[in-house]
Amino acid sequence: MAACIANSRSETSSTDPFTLDSSKCQTSTRCRTQLCRLNLSNLVSGKTSNWGGKKVSNSSKTTLHDEDEDGLWLKIQEEALHDSEQEPILFKYYYSSILSHVSLESALASHLAMKLSNAHIASDALVEVFLSVFHEDHEVRRAIRDDLKAVRERDPACISYVHCLLNFKGFLACQAHRVAHKLWSQGRAVTALLIQSRISEVFAVDIHPGAKIGRGILLDHATGIVIGETAVIGDNVTILHNVTLGGTGKVSGDRHPKIGDGVLIGAGTKVLGSIRIGEGAKIGAGSVVLKEVPPKTTAVGNPARLVEGNEKLVI
Repeated sequence: MAACIANSRSETSSTDPFTLDSSKCQTSTRCRTQLCRLNLSNLVSGKTSNWGGKKVSNSSKTTLHDEDEDGLWLKIQEEALHDSEQEPILFKYYYSSILSHVSLESALASHLAMKLSNAHIASDALVEVFLSVFHEDHEVRRAIRDDLKAVRERDPACISYVHCLLNFKGFLACQAHRVAHKLWSQGRAVTALLIQSRISEVFAVDIHPGAKIGRGILLDHATGIVIGETAVIGDNVTILHNVTLGGTGKVSGDRHPKIGDGVLIGAGTKVLGSIRIGEGAKIGAGSVVLKEVPPKTTAVGNPARLVEGNEKLVI
């Protein structure tokens, strides 16, 4: 470890301390990950650490953490360190995205801002917007963690929490929407709609900021999902790609579906109108649903019918 510290100090004199020289890649990355593990251990024990040249005490991260939240964030950091050891060329990416941050909220805000910024929308400005919402809303912070756990538990393609946090656009789109929805509820419609537009352009997911979404959400694959303004989605819902929760075009006001807890909506499904999909219901891929679906039933087809019989769904 002493040799690693010496090597690390000697490298800080270079323009970019995380430039990966192919002749030293394995050794230098091993040293850096050991130093990161030392800092991670200090955070757990409450000691003052040095992350990216800045003194950070364990108390400073509590502004965005609740009593049961540190475990998941530490797990994400551990996974980032492990991935960096497996793929040394990615160390700089994992450092800037995960290891240089003191909280999940900070890492997520930075990552979303990087994804959604462009030549005219500064990343720093978006970071401030995201962090302000994360800081003031405990329910948003709780939902972020529940969504991470939902993806990890329910999507077999998800290999780790850090993989979800950095790479799953359904998760990222959902968290950006949570910020947009908070702004919408505060009357900041212009900024909320701007974030919605960027989510649609970057992630191919179009969720109106007025839509209300619960916790433990899995947007699997996510491409082509459209959710209207007055839609309401309960907890622990799974929605696959190309799903539309839309209106019929015949009414204004409350015109979008209400999805109960634990519902599964298959790929390509269209649920139209202010109808309710009952708790625990399943909608088969490609279905068109125009009437209510009772709890704990399965509906398929166009128009959708209950699997148990040949009668059309009734209100």
